[in-house]
Amino acid sequence: MRFHNSIGMFFLTTLSALTSVLSANNYYCEEPLMTSLPPTSFQNSSKFSDRRSPHYSKLNRRDGDGGWSPNGVDQQPWLQLDLRDRLKVTSIATQGRWGSSDWVARYQLQYSDSGRTWRPYRQEDVIWTFTGNSDTDTVVQHKLPHSIRTRYMRLLPLEGSPRGGMGLRLEVYGCTYKSDVADFDGRSALLYRFNQKSTSTVKDVISLRFRSHQAEGVLVHGEGQRGDFLTLELQRGKLILHLNLDDAKPQSSGRSSSVTVGSLLDDHHWHSVQIERFNKHVNFTVDGHTQHFRSPGQEDTLEIDYELSFGGIPLPGKPGTFLHENFHGCIENLNYNSVNVIDMAKRRKPQIYTVGNVTFSCSESSSVAVTFLSSTGSFLALPADYFTEGLSVRLQFRTWNQEGLLFSVPLSHDPDPINLLLRLSQARLLLSISGGPQYSAQVFSGQNLSDGQWHSIAVEVKGQKVSLTVNNQKPVSMEIIGLSQNVQKTTIYVGGCPLFQSNFICENPSRGFQGCFRLLFINNHPVNFLQIKQESLSNFSQLSFDVCNIQDRCLPNLCEHGGQCIQSWDQFYCDCSGTGYTGATCHNSIYERSCEAFRKTGSQSSVFTIDLDGSGPLEHTRVNCTMADKVWTVVGHDYTRPIDIRGSTPRSPFVLIFNYTISPYHLRSLVTSSEHCQQEVIYRCRRSRLFDTWDGTPLSWWLDRDGVKRTYWGGFLPGVQQCSCSLDGNCRDMNYFCNCDADQDIWANDTGVLSYKDHLPLSEIAIGDTNRTNSQAVLHIGPLRCYGNRFFWNSASFYQESSYLHFPTLQAELSVDISLFFKTSALSGVFLENLGVRDFIRLELISSSTVNFTFDLGDGPVVLTVRSPVVLNDRQWHYIRAERNVKEASLQVDSLPLELTEAPSERPYRLQLSSQLFVGGTASRQRGFLGCLRALTINGVTLDLYERAKTTPGVNSGCPGHCTSDSVCHNGGRCVEERSRYTCDCTLIAFDGPHCRTALAASFESGSSVLYTLQEPFSGILNEEARKSPAGFHNAEVTKSQEKVSFGFLTRHVPALILTAHTLDQHYMAVMLSSNGSLQIRYLLNKEKRTETFSPKSASLSDGRFHWVKINRKGQELLVQIDSTVTQQYSLSPGSALSPVRSVILGRIQDSDITDKELVQAGLRGFIGCLSSVQFNQATPLKAALQNSQSPLVTVIGRLEASSCGTVSSSNTLSNTHTRPDDSAKSNRGKDPLKKADQNDLALIGGVVAAVVFITLCALAVIIRFLYRHRRTPAPSGSTAKTHCPSMEHPPYRAALDLHKPNHDSKEYYI
Repeated sequence: MRFHNSIGMFFLTTLSALTSVLSANNYYCEEPLMTSLPPTSFQNSSKFSDRRSPHYSKLNRRDGDGGWSPNGVDQQPWLQLDLRDRLKVTSIATQGRWGSSDWVARYQLQYSDSGRTWRPYRQEDVIWTFTGNSDTDTVVQHKLPHSIRTRYMRLLPLEGSPRGGMGLRLEVYGCTYKSDVADFDGRSALLYRFNQKSTSTVKDVISLRFRSHQAEGVLVHGEGQRGDFLTLELQRGKLILHLNLDDAKPQSSGRSSSVTVGSLLDDHHWHSVQIERFNKHVNFTVDGHTQHFRSPGQEDTLEIDYELSFGGIPLPGKPGTFLHENFHGCIENLNYNSVNVIDMAKRRKPQIYTVGNVTFSCSESSSVAVTFLSSTGSFLALPADYFTEGLSVRLQFRTWNQEGLLFSVPLSHDPDPINLLLRLSQARLLLSISGGPQYSAQVFSGQNLSDGQWHSIAVEVKGQKVSLTVNNQKPVSMEIIGLSQNVQKTTIYVGGCPLFQSNFICENPSRGFQGCFRLLFINNHPVNFLQIKQESLSNFSQLSFDVCNIQDRCLPNLCEHGGQCIQSWDQFYCDCSGTGYTGATCHNSIYERSCEAFRKTGSQSSVFTIDLDGSGPLEHTRVNCTMADKVWTVVGHDYTRPIDIRGSTPRSPFVLIFNYTISPYHLRSLVTSSEHCQQEVIYRCRRSRLFDTWDGTPLSWWLDRDGVKRTYWGGFLPGVQQCSCSLDGNCRDMNYFCNCDADQDIWANDTGVLSYKDHLPLSEIAIGDTNRTNSQAVLHIGPLRCYGNRFFWNSASFYQESSYLHFPTLQAELSVDISLFFKTSALSGVFLENLGVRDFIRLELISSSTVNFTFDLGDGPVVLTVRSPVVLNDRQWHYIRAERNVKEASLQVDSLPLELTEAPSERPYRLQLSSQLFVGGTASRQRGFLGCLRALTINGVTLDLYERAKTTPGVNSGCPGHCTSDSVCHNGGRCVEERSRYTCDCTLIAFDGPHCRTALAASFESGSSVLYTLQEPFSGILNEEARKSPAGFHNAEVTKSQEKVSFGFLTRHVPALILTAHTLDQHYMAVMLSSNGSLQIRYLLNKEKRTETFSPKSASLSDGRFHWVKINRKGQELLVQIDSTVTQQYSLSPGSALSPVRSVILGRIQDSDITDKELVQAGLRGFIGCLSSVQFNQATPLKAALQNSQSPLVTVIGRLEASSCGTVSSSNTLSNTHTRPDDSAKSNRGKDPLKKADQNDLALIGGVVAAVVFITLCALAVIIRFLYRHRRTPAPSGSTAKTHCPSMEHPPYRAALDLHKPNHDSKEYYI
């Protein structure tokens, strides 16, 4: 089956390539097209003088004043060409005006078949801006990436010479091309009839170009009596291909395929379509965007009876009637399996039958569109007469925005001003009267009107009645009592109001309209947009005439991981709710990547959700995390109990196929990233051999994860047919390599552990020798168990500036995230670089305290810079994370504030790279990095620096130092390099101690509270300033803010308020226990909405036991974890934004603006119990209150005493570290007291022993210090060693790492 699929795809690819080659114009197509044009072919928006008229704009000519120049006051100049026929245009060249300082530095192109409706030239789905000239004589030529077929062209200058003005000479190049067109009026079709009754094809190629006047219509249809069919039709401006190859009717089988490509295809412009099918494999291409799909079912042939129809589906026996809405527009170069259908129709071939009126020249649309470009500055003011019989306004519009003013009409000025307003409100039309109280009225009509489709509206004012009709539906109306009936002149303000009004006659309670209008009628008189543009009949601003610039920004969908794309007129937004991902494009996972990460946060053994590849393609999954001496990730399968096996033979073995709780892709990722994996095989046997005792033929075997047969067993190495007893030398019979091969009538055991990672886990096992008398086997396969992260400490040392590691090209076209750790003593160096033809991406240290992230999409570099207040070349590990996607780019260094920049909506968004990825250097071998890099991860994949460095000159595998995989800093503590050891910096976490595992806890009473004021950068690191979303995104704000909150507690008192976080704008987040002991997280993120409450389902937490709570919110996604038993995900309502948090309160709150009654009641009561290890983002309020209560940032009210309740959390880390002296005292609590005499004796003995040990240690310390001072140069004064380092200043290395010289044999020892 796979072979046939591969053959099909290969043939389809070859067919597609061959079709492209044959359809391409291989002849020369670079002829100058303007040379012979007469002066009448040139038009312009304005001209500076007659000697600078547009017909003087031919390339390299010096006629007139040497070129064309627009009038200096022309704000939207353009130069238009009439090529006299539809031609293929492949390139354009420009010059400045001869003998002047005038040229055009940047410009855009538009093209049209009619000269009335224009289309902007786009590249990468954005309106493309061409680079022009920088002097008057140099010719700058641009070859168009995709050629255009047009008669009319417009060049729109955007920027002129900085020393002069705008001046232009130009030439366009191309050629003629064959064009056969057919025009369909919506009641016509062409039928291509086969020579035989039916045709059955294995492959088909259909190609055409079309231009549609409407959003619906069938272009191609064919069907067979046995149920096969093919239909290509427009639905709501999108092309849909329906295909069924099965004989059964699709209504009963449900096996037809429907694939949608394209959007907004009813724009009166040409679109190209190509359908290529081979067997069930199909390529469906529209305007260069291809969908590959495979038709379901068993059949490979398409069987069509009698005919194919183009332009509609005629009803059999009734010419001129159609089953579906037929096509209204023009089709060009229609080819079906190399048959030119339109050419045959023109030559009246008998195979072609015409239904209705089909003409062979394209009709032009009579409607001209106008685009309102700005929601704040666009408007069109039109005079109108308001007669006694009333006022009527009709128009069609299309937009993506949910809000916007369509028009405002003053109906009366005396005595009170009365305005009639029609506007979009939440994608519905709202018609309202505003004036005095007696005139206020409103009605709604329509829904989902911001879908990008054309919608028709009609508003009529007749006497005291105003009616609104939407899309020809039933009108809605309202009455205006007492409205003046005087004949008067009025002004209709369309799309918005002028920014500066003297008499405030235009009213707009919302934002202006962004979108397109056409077919505007006032009092049944059409508004001529062309006349408005050319004459001064009206007043307008920020309009684009003759073109509808609507764009579907959700096609293709640039939201990742299943995020929903929502768009406005000029931007799109990704709704990541329910995906498990967050970020502007749903790129970043909200889950940890491994069980190891949960240990670092103090979690206990439980089932957790992890995302093994972070931002990569794998979805998140649930695994069992066992926190023992090592952190084990455990993956089970569907055979959890021992299996009793009898009656199997090698020819008919007993077979078990294992289905694991996670997918094969997740299994492979887990095994690859783990340091060690194993799977236990428990095999007990009686007269059941594993290998034939005569020739060693395997009687039982197993398959690895790739389905490869394996014959070695637990405890032994791959490729050797032996068991663990052979390796240990304790087999029951030393003549055999397995206990079971002794073939004895007693139970034997060949249990062992498989640990060769490349073969794990087992996918299948076969047992084949249990068919003899008394033969029996018992089999139990354990779960897959893995520990460690072999990539986190994967590192390389660079000691030559010209050295680098190279990897395959970054796959970063739409999005990329890069994270790494580095340490260096150098002032600068490039961490990584990848180049393209014009594009590039680079991450580098440009000074001792500055990191730059730079990328170029072909239109100029974008640079993000983070400057650290402390030096970064201090030979300590520092963290960098850079991300770039189509919406934004960001750069984070350590815990410094995030640097963020948004991508403009109209600019290239594809990063096209072609060179290798250079790590630690550049292609030019300059500005290379000197130091250590580790854990370099790109889009969820960690690069193996260690292995690549083994074969690269100037680079060593690994990195010297004491912070390694063996260093233990818990709970997110930072490992700090010192001269001969490492220490743990616990400054930014809620724990303390040598290894950051000592929980800091305090007892609260009813009146106790801790107020902690956050300062920058803490309030802004993870709570960036909320930014408004584009219009139409539920009229909401899209927030980038997030909270990471964790704490432990025990209490028996409810209700209780544990924590509240307040912002300056009186928004808040609160964590409390309700009256039934359940946890509640409450958010007030919008004053216009009610408090949002989330309550995870769990047993009562007011049971006097210690509980851990972790809350993680990123954007709208909220993840709550309680102990190791509850993990729940929620989504906040859209339209919420939490501005930077300014204060955090633990316990009771006083004098608060909170109005939530239940929260106020809990706040007055406060919290009674023990609170431990409170962390809010990077702030540690409880730690600050206990260790630095005199700080001006901390205010403690009531009684607060240090407690030991948080020591329970130390077991959560489950790591072997040094025990502090005070831990021994705590460990004896709760034991039975000793007798008094025993206590006295033990006290006496203990005192003597303690004194001897103390004296010995002191003497040893003096001797070591004496010897050290005589062997080493004394350290500078003021440098003192510390057990742990809570400051950000780190002492220098004792054994300095020379990063500029090779050190192949360097080793590090702990002293």
